[in-house]
Amino acid sequence: MIIITGATGNLGSRIVDHLLERVPAETVGVSVRDESKAGGLAARGVRVRTGDFTRPDTLTRSFEGADQVLVVSAAIRGGGAFEANRAAIDAALAGGASRILYTSHQAASPDSFFPPQRVHAATEEHLAQQGVPFLALRNGFYANSLGIHLDSALATGQIAVPDDGPVSWTAHEDLAEAAAIALTSTDTMTGISPPLTASTTLDLADIAEILTHLTGRTITRVTMSDDEWKAAAIDRGLPPMVADFSLDMFHAARRGEFDVVNPTLETTLTHPPLAVEHTLEQLLREARP
Repeated sequence: MIIITGATGNLGSRIVDHLLERVPAETVGVSVRDESKAGGLAARGVRVRTGDFTRPDTLTRSFEGADQVLVVSAAIRGGGAFEANRAAIDAALAGGASRILYTSHQAASPDSFFPPQRVHAATEEHLAQQGVPFLALRNGFYANSLGIHLDSALATGQIAVPDDGPVSWTAHEDLAEAAAIALTSTDTMTGISPPLTASTTLDLADIAEILTHLTGRTITRVTMSDDEWKAAAIDRGLPPMVADFSLDMFHAARRGEFDVVNPTLETTLTHPPLAVEHTLEQLLREARP
């Protein structure tokens, strides 16, 4: 049986959809924090069980009978993400899984300026020490994270943030398909994958130009100093810890940590990755009444 964690999230739900195109539903299980959100999967014949990375005791039954487990990385700010990922990996091993996959990030590094990348690097290291076949999928930077800029861009005509750098904005759909392929074809990748990225890198000035084209109105990229941006963000109600977290992302982008493209995703999919316009069009549809 193949077990997917986080199966009601943006990435996990798409992975399950792609997986069900390749294998029978009775061979797929999901581990979710809230079973009530997975009723649609249960109706399709998928085994649904409760599993919470922060409550490792719940994972034993959730991972029962697993041949493979795909651990979708925990999204916990302020500490605890590595411990949650480690608990999921350890539970998968204890449950007898013979192969473990993990959704890492293209910029995973112990010296990254962006804390989640340090968590990914530590999780990869822990996974590599377990003595079972594994695959860390170094996913490109999720394109839908651009959604945090849309409300302001549409309201003011500006993307006003600190200096940034090029990013290989990559669509969830492509990364989910690649994960499903990896789960059903063990000869695709092993160990730590190459970066699984879109074909181009774009900074926020490029994104502003694309939004101008898509919306038919002028969207301008405005550069603020780090201190100016943080003060303005806190005035708008953003908690200081979250503001610092965002600044770390800009620091990493300026350092070039996300300025990476690699052909592996296209090779795996056997078609070109989706351009960022695809995700921006989706986000714009969601943003408009």
